[in-house]
Amino acid sequence: MLQPLVLNCLVSVPELSSVVFAVPLRLYWVMDCVQTGVCELDNRKVKMRILMLIQRTHRIRRGITSCFLPPLVRLFHSSSSTMAKSKFEYVRNFETDDTCLRNCYIVVRLDGRNFHKFAEKHKFTKPNDNRALGLMTRSAHSVMEELEDIIIAYGQSDEFSFVFKRTSNWFKRRASKLMTHVASQFSSSYVFYWKEFFGEEPLLYPPGFDGRVVLYPSNRNLRDYLSWRQADCHVNNLYNTVFWTLVQKGGLTTAQAEDRLKGTLAADKNEILFSEFDINYNNESALHRKGTTLIWEKQDETVTKRVKLPNEEEKEVHVTRSRKRVRALHCDIIGEQFWEDHPDILEDDN
Repeated sequence: MLQPLVLNCLVSVPELSSVVFAVPLRLYWVMDCVQTGVCELDNRKVKMRILMLIQRTHRIRRGITSCFLPPLVRLFHSSSSTMAKSKFEYVRNFETDDTCLRNCYIVVRLDGRNFHKFAEKHKFTKPNDNRALGLMTRSAHSVMEELEDIIIAYGQSDEFSFVFKRTSNWFKRRASKLMTHVASQFSSSYVFYWKEFFGEEPLLYPPGFDGRVVLYPSNRNLRDYLSWRQADCHVNNLYNTVFWTLVQKGGLTTAQAEDRLKGTLAADKNEILFSEFDINYNNESALHRKGTTLIWEKQDETVTKRVKLPNEEEKEVHVTRSRKRVRALHCDIIGEQFWEDHPDILEDDN
């Protein structure tokens, strides 16, 4: 913004008829203008300031190169930050440094806000609505495609966890930036892909997701975290499966079903399902029992290209190339088998 103003002023000053001094003065003037704020003065004072610069230049004509080069360097390296300064900039000092510790996996976990109400309003199927679970997975898929430093994601019910690799430097590892970007991308995707899973059933109001950031320094810590979330999936799904079976097939009210399940262990719940309803919990969908794990997987894809030969004929050629794609799995991630099958997910602790 300053250069056009300054150049116009220089052209209108008759004392700057010498090309030798006009060019360096023009550059020096921009820097001087930034430092002194003289651009806010009227035209007469501007001309006086220029004349003072001319006199200063004449006194140091032998050292003109060394005089103008440092201001020129500073101009092109720091003028933007200098011009952006104002008396209000001190408020930046109130910002908290939330840079995540290096050499740690960064986990961003999202949870649906008040999703019990959201599920009731939108009439989700109990105990599991495959449309809702599919929409959650599709939204998480969108997040991973946007942020390729996410090495694995795990979700169940109304939550999803995203793991950034230890060496990630996205958003300079600022926790607030990572969390808000993941949350906003996930939320907008949930709304964007709603019709893909729910068809003409309307979205009655926008969903909300809260987030948190947790750091895990070792592979063992990270695996234990993911194991905790999958164990939570098993506990919650087993309870919900028995609860809604008692209501939907057993004829109990929700209060009676809750009272029936008080103090029961996993074995007791499995016995209720098998003995009273002939349901083997182990035969239930792996999606519901294990949750959803998203990983990157290399896949070969073949495309057809038309190639022009030297004799000007065209020929179709099949080209195979490998690309990374996000793949959804419904499997156990607590045991060793998953990690042995996918050794590239975790970085070496050493």
